[in-house]
Amino acid sequence: MTPFAFHRPVSVASAVQLRSAQPEACYLAGGQSLLPAMKLGLAAPGDLIDLSLLPGATGIGVEAHDLRIGAMTPHAAVAASAQVRQRLPALAALAEGIGDPAVRTRGTLGGSLAQSDPAACYPAAVLGLGATVHTDRRSIAADDFFKGLYETALQPGELITALSFPIPKRAAYVKFKQPASRFALVGVFVSQGPQGTRVAVTGAGPCALRVAALEAALAKDWSAKAIEGIAVPAEGLNTDLHASAAYRAHLIGVLARRAVAAA
Repeated sequence: MTPFAFHRPVSVASAVQLRSAQPEACYLAGGQSLLPAMKLGLAAPGDLIDLSLLPGATGIGVEAHDLRIGAMTPHAAVAASAQVRQRLPALAALAEGIGDPAVRTRGTLGGSLAQSDPAACYPAAVLGLGATVHTDRRSIAADDFFKGLYETALQPGELITALSFPIPKRAAYVKFKQPASRFALVGVFVSQGPQGTRVAVTGAGPCALRVAALEAALAKDWSAKAIEGIAVPAEGLNTDLHASAAYRAHLIGVLARRAVAAA
């Protein structure tokens, strides 16, 4: 790991100002992706901007018909929250299935979204619920946020501050785990609610994606049987040592049916 300067700002404005003054600096949320990358020499920021002291960065609250969760809220806190378990149990279950206890204690919602790992779980929930990503300068709809492999709509220095999740009528998340990492080989989040019928997938493509054919069928008939014969194209999906694109395409259908049944 190369030397770096460590900063711990106490306001969003000062954090953004530090990042603006040091264009090669990195924000540090939970550090579950950044710190291993630094140890392996894959990232070498000259400055780290720790976000742990930002006021209002953690916490879960109800606003009208949404759950609002601070970007620095750890996965474990989302999983344990009585408000999340009562109003959006699918999100609590998703958070509880991320990594192991150490990862869930340190990893954060905002850090996961900013990283946009193609196999991370949270992007499926954000896209599958039609959530809104709030930053220091704007609000971004989930459909506009994920752009590609480790690529989001965030501009240089833009900082995620909170997420708003519409509370659905029903929702569920099912994933097929990669056993060693517990990342999703494929994960599918389904919901019906204020944002309509949505089916979002993680682990299969370069970033989280929606499956329009499954959504259209479920909008007419919310049942596993309604999507039984729908084939998901393998074109554009990932192939690696764990699974081929064709296998991932097949898993999307299988997990979508299981998620609909669970919801």
